[in-house]
Amino acid sequence: MLTPQIIFQSAQDTLVNITNIVSDNQDEIIKEGSKWFNKITLKFIIRLTIDLVSLAIILWGIYYPRYKNKAFFLTYAIFNIVIFLITYLLNKVDLSLGAAFGLFAVFGIIRYRSEDISIKNLTYIFIVIAIGLISAIAKGSWEEISFYNFIILLITFILESGRIMRVESSKLIYYDNVELLKPEKREQLLNDLKARTGYTILRIEIERIDFLKDSAVLRVYFFEE
Repeated sequence: MLTPQIIFQSAQDTLVNITNIVSDNQDEIIKEGSKWFNKITLKFIIRLTIDLVSLAIILWGIYYPRYKNKAFFLTYAIFNIVIFLITYLLNKVDLSLGAAFGLFAVFGIIRYRSEDISIKNLTYIFIVIAIGLISAIAKGSWEEISFYNFIILLITFILESGRIMRVESSKLIYYDNVELLKPEKREQLLNDLKARTGYTILRIEIERIDFLKDSAVLRVYFFEE
């Protein structure tokens, strides 16, 4: 019958045996640990730093000044960091380039069904995934990896700045006059929306109509001044 004294004595003997094993192999364990630390940590920290700096520029330097929305910050950060860690770790077991892009595609097509994610927000998900992937497995020095990320950041900034083309935006509007949704009253609808919103509406998509409440949900597209 096991008694507390026997259990305690067995645990104490086991601890002593483990301590002796560690003591006998202390030099080897320290040597292996030092080798792993020197081999992995510097490369990992450099690549992770490049990735996080690029992510910060995307979020705080491009996305937030443009859209003033922090709702997707957590989504972008998690996608980026998870992709970076997975591809970095898998790359250490001879992950092929094809497999890496396959992983990129799998994560890239993920969409949260509980929310309506706009095309632009989905595009930013692709951007942060691409940055994480490049930072993790791109061959070359840290200068080259930084340059690859810089190209993505620069192109994103130029396109979002509207210097090459005017930036089209969209908004969901809850509209209270379903009578104007008829095709023959399109001009009246556009004029009414312009008067209410102040935007010159380019096109309209009807998301949902509720005849019981005599209202509709419209997605309107316009150029931001």
